[in-house]
Amino acid sequence: MHIFKSLVLPNGQVIPNRLAKAAMEENMANIDQLPEQKLFNLYRVWADGGVGLMITGNVMVDRRAMTGPGGVVLENDQHLPAFQQWAKIARSKGAQVWMQINHPGRQMQSNLGQQTWAPSAIPLDLGKMSNKFDTPIEMTQSMIEEVIQRFAHTAQLAEQAGFTGVEIHAAHGYLLSQFLSPLSNQRKDHWGGSLENRARLLIEIVKATRAVVSKDFAVAVKLNSADFQRGGFSADDAKQVVEMLNTLAVDLVELSGGSYEAPAMQGQARDGRTLAREAYFLEFATEIQKIAKMPIMVTGGIRRKEVAEHVVESGVDMVGIATALAIEPNLPNAWKSGHKDTPHLKPIHWKNKTLASVANMSTVKYQLRKLSKGQQTNAKVSPLWALILQQCAMMKRTKQYRKVMQSST
Repeated sequence: MHIFKSLVLPNGQVIPNRLAKAAMEENMANIDQLPEQKLFNLYRVWADGGVGLMITGNVMVDRRAMTGPGGVVLENDQHLPAFQQWAKIARSKGAQVWMQINHPGRQMQSNLGQQTWAPSAIPLDLGKMSNKFDTPIEMTQSMIEEVIQRFAHTAQLAEQAGFTGVEIHAAHGYLLSQFLSPLSNQRKDHWGGSLENRARLLIEIVKATRAVVSKDFAVAVKLNSADFQRGGFSADDAKQVVEMLNTLAVDLVELSGGSYEAPAMQGQARDGRTLAREAYFLEFATEIQKIAKMPIMVTGGIRRKEVAEHVVESGVDMVGIATALAIEPNLPNAWKSGHKDTPHLKPIHWKNKTLASVANMSTVKYQLRKLSKGQQTNAKVSPLWALILQQCAMMKRTKQYRKVMQSST
C-alpha cells in the first residue's frame, strides 16, 4: 500500500494520502485566544506542503483551562469568522483539516491563575518542577457534565467554521487521559475504578459530539498506547478502549503515548531509555489494527520516507508526522518527487528528563515561529537558546492572559 494512496473513512470522507500533520501546540493565538495571521501563515505553508490530513494544535474547550497562555479557545460563536479563515486556508490545497479539541485537567501551570480540575486531587509528579502545577480539585458531577457539553459544543462550532472533523484528545496526560489512568483517577463513583468507568468520560464525549455534528463530519480520538508508567494506563487497557470505541461512530484512532510525567511521545521513557525506532508505537498499532473497526494512525518520531512506507505496508492506515514537518513543511511533496529528506533536531541528553522534554518542545516551537514569519527553519538551533526564548515568550503571554482573565471576572 502506498503512502500517497487515498483513504476512505467510515463516514465516507476521503483523505487524499496517508500522511498527516499531527498536532503540535503552536501557542500562536492573539490576546483574545483566537487564531490570527501567524497561525494562518503557518497552516498555509503546511497546506502547500502536500499532507492529506492536518490536525490542528490544541484548541481548548474552556478558556479557564489552558495547556499554555497562547492557546486557541473555541467555546462560543462570537468569533467564528477567524476560525472560518483558518479552516479555509488550511483546506486550500485539498487536505482534510480536523480541529484537535482538548482540556488540560491537572496539566495546567499554576501561574495561569486558574482553578485546576482533575478526576482526583492528585498532583503531577515532576520532581523539582512539580511546584509549577497546583494540586487539582476533584471534579464534581456537574463539572464532568459541563466538560462533556463543552467538547460537544466546540465540535459543533468547528463544523460551522468549515473544519472537516475533530480529534478528541484523550492522550498525553491531559484530562481525558487522566480519567483513563488508574494513577490519576482514584474515584470511587461510576467515573472511576474499573476501566469501563474510567473510560466513561471519553465515551460520553464521543457520543455527545457525534449527536451534534453531521454524519460526514469526522470524529477521531487520540489515545495513548500506554502511559509508560508502572501501574498506569496499559497497552491492554488501550486495546479494550478501542473495542469500546468500535461500537461508536469513530472515524479514526490516533495512537501515541506518554504524558508530562513520562514524555514517551518525544522518544524517551521515564527511565531514560531511548525507544529505538522512529515509529516507536508501530508494534502496538499493528496489534490494535487487528481489532479496530476504524482506521488507525500512528504518530511518534517518524521522519524518513522508508519508515512511513513501512508503517502503511504493515497495515496501519495513516502516518502522523509532527517534528519533521515543523522543520520541513514541504516533506510530503519532496517524498512524492523522489527525494529522501530526513529532517531532525539535535538530540537532547540532559539529565533532567522533564527539562529536556520542555527544551525539545521549545525547539519545535522555534521552528513553528520561523515558518509563521516566512523564514527558514533552523534544525541546529541550540535547545538551551530555544528554551530561553520560549520561556520569555511564555512569561509575556502569561501576564497578558492573567490580565485578560482578571478583567473578565
